[in-house]
Amino acid sequence: MRSALTDLLIRELRISERELSALISSAPDRYKVYTIPKRTGGLREIAHPAFELKVAQRAIVKGILHNLPVHSCATAYRRGSSIRQNAERHAHNRAILKYDFKDFFPSITEKAWLAYCQARDLMDRADAIAAGRLLFRRPKGGRILRLSIGAPSSPILSNILLNDFDREVHERVSAHKIIYTRYADDMTFSAERTWNLREVDRVLRSVISSLGTPRLVINGAKTVLATPKYHRQVTGLVITLDGRVSLGRDRKRLIRSRVHHFLTGRLSRDQQANLAGVLAFAKDVEPEFYTRLERVYGRDNIEAIKYAVRGYTRE
Repeated sequence: MRSALTDLLIRELRISERELSALISSAPDRYKVYTIPKRTGGLREIAHPAFELKVAQRAIVKGILHNLPVHSCATAYRRGSSIRQNAERHAHNRAILKYDFKDFFPSITEKAWLAYCQARDLMDRADAIAAGRLLFRRPKGGRILRLSIGAPSSPILSNILLNDFDREVHERVSAHKIIYTRYADDMTFSAERTWNLREVDRVLRSVISSLGTPRLVINGAKTVLATPKYHRQVTGLVITLDGRVSLGRDRKRLIRSRVHHFLTGRLSRDQQANLAGVLAFAKDVEPEFYTRLERVYGRDNIEAIKYAVRGYTRE
């Protein structure tokens, strides 16, 4: 008798059981790998799964992963969630403490998935191993299967496998009147006073140690404490002194400049497409600024930026 996982994949991929077995066997190595520059320097490795593997990953997301719990403190990769909503949770607190995980996706391994399945009796071990091979990648020269930056299943799976972590951290810091959110690998803690945050480091390291898997590592170089005396940012957005979420003066100045360049015919098609995306982002984060742009440059001109790239694909 075939398992529910096998039935799901055969139905969604429209392949035979034999073909599915071959796909599972080769899946961890079926990725196209390339690098892109990081904003902070260095290179980030991106690994895109082959077409058939991507279809299988999406089928697992739709048929299995979407039904699994994700903690409310995890604000990335969720329908209806945004970096604005993540920042708003901290907007009315004065002190903000930020942590970052090192090599977040690759640090989440098949072992964490297998442990999760066993602890919750999600599926038998054979199916858990099969799903793991489809969901995790084997880096070149390595043996351990790791989450890939570039697979459609990696974002939701990271939230699922950190559910226990998020719950434990939330419960422990809430006792100290601290707000906690995690946007992918960015953790933000905020409180009315700086002294409230003194327990965060101890709690964070204690939870990481006690859970064991995933084996998360804090990037100490990116730990930041910000108060109203300094520039406060949460997931790239500015928290103003009066408790609002803003794009920030520098970003707004750049957007105005690029709108002007569009209207004077000085943007390439790639730059126009990028500006259209930036404007959509600005409208979501700070609608008042977007309305001012319409008032200054004309609503028809701002709309023209969106229509200028409709149907455009990068060559």
